[in-house]
Amino acid sequence: MYSKMYYVIRQRSLRFCKYLNIPAACLIFLFSIFLLTGCNAGQRGTQLSETRLLLDTYCTITFHGDVYPELLDEAFALCAKLEGLFSITIEGSDVWRINHAGGKPVAVDPRTCEVIKAGLEFARLSDGMFDIAIGRLTRLWDFNMQIVPDDSRIENAKNAGNIRNVLVSEDTVWITEPDGGGSAAWIDLGAIAKGFIADYIAGFLIERGVSGAMIDLGGDVRTVGNRLDGNPWRIALRKPFGSMDEWIGIVEASGVAVVSSGIYERQFEADGVLYHHILDPNTGMPAETDVVSAVVIAESGVAGEGLSTIAVLAGSEKAPDYFDFFSRLYQ
Repeated sequence: MYSKMYYVIRQRSLRFCKYLNIPAACLIFLFSIFLLTGCNAGQRGTQLSETRLLLDTYCTITFHGDVYPELLDEAFALCAKLEGLFSITIEGSDVWRINHAGGKPVAVDPRTCEVIKAGLEFARLSDGMFDIAIGRLTRLWDFNMQIVPDDSRIENAKNAGNIRNVLVSEDTVWITEPDGGGSAAWIDLGAIAKGFIADYIAGFLIERGVSGAMIDLGGDVRTVGNRLDGNPWRIALRKPFGSMDEWIGIVEASGVAVVSSGIYERQFEADGVLYHHILDPNTGMPAETDVVSAVVIAESGVAGEGLSTIAVLAGSEKAPDYFDFFSRLYQ
């Protein structure tokens, strides 16, 4: 069932590519790591929804049930709190303090350790392709300024160490110097943090009696239960390189995460070459891939984030192997 689903979606992707005027080799990759379970009727109640700017994107939280209006503020405050722990750019965040500690152990929030451990696990599963220790590279590539860094700067950032230099205990993290000396690696949790935050907010809302919810953190979506009318949540899949309101399909979801990664999200073109934000740790350059967009339906946002990024990095031929391995390991 699970391999058949991949085959059907892959054939649809070829038609999408024709519709989008994208070469057939550039696939939109959709994969369901867990089959959706049956839908339970949602409980009636008050529905609240709001959109705010957090995590450098627009975040929308919608929920219903026996709830109180202040719960929206509490949910967004939790999102901001976690951003303040995981951000590479916010001075004083856990990640910022780790990166600027000069190799010394740094006491951090247990949730920071949890996200870092998840990132290291995905690195292990992907043979280092998924790498949270490329912070110096990600900071070098400024997609707002749209400037390609010099080769020498890319080489220096690439050689600043890797995940083997990241050490984690229960509440302490430190980064050792790379073999041969030089600058130590920096951690960047951008490829996995939104998934963790969406999962954490979902758990927070469930604890407070929410019957159904959809947490949309800039396109990374985590659902709880169903909509107010009892039907599954409907999530639009954005058209790669299209406008924000252009989409190519709808996913119905209940109690799962729907997470996308793609080369169209943060990118620019220079001298006829497209440069996107998903970097290959081996080259320090944007990954060469035939996957335009990877959408993963998973039981958690963390799994969706890790696997969708791996799908882009691995390409359409190798990505199913990683998903099969992940599924056998954790189901």
